[in-house]
Amino acid sequence: MKIGIVSDSHGLTQRLQRAIALLIERGAEALVHCGDMGSPECLAVLGQARVPAYAVVGNMDRDLELLRQQARACGVHLGVDSLRLPLAEGKCLAVTHGNDPKALADLAEDAQVAYVCHGHTHRCRDERVGNARVINPGALHYVHPATVALLDTTADTVEFVEVR
Repeated sequence: MKIGIVSDSHGLTQRLQRAIALLIERGAEALVHCGDMGSPECLAVLGQARVPAYAVVGNMDRDLELLRQQARACGVHLGVDSLRLPLAEGKCLAVTHGNDPKALADLAEDAQVAYVCHGHTHRCRDERVGNARVINPGALHYVHPATVALLDTTADTVEFVEVR
């Protein structure tokens, strides 16, 4: 399965649209937003992608009830602290926003978790922690270059993609 991973869009809906288009063009079958969406409109953009979409709330996402309403209206799966996307063979991908080493290690230690995705740092990351692969796609918010990631769970590869 190919999963497009984005983070830290901070309300930049046009950049998020470009990022999603790049990921779909490369074969993404699902999308994950690792938090700091910055606006309910970013959930609408995720919902328009016509693939399953998942998002977690980040530290800059303030109006939780409005985000919940928008997620329901758009068909986006929304988690507050974390969420899990089911994969093959009883495994899953866990998504959270922050980069707290203990919280990430706790997710990575779960035998069902094959991948842990997070945002917050605005820096790309791809490393093994225990049995899990920990991925940060970078950020879409005023960083150069803005990046997203494409995870292929079948091949167990991660490609970082620059968004212009």
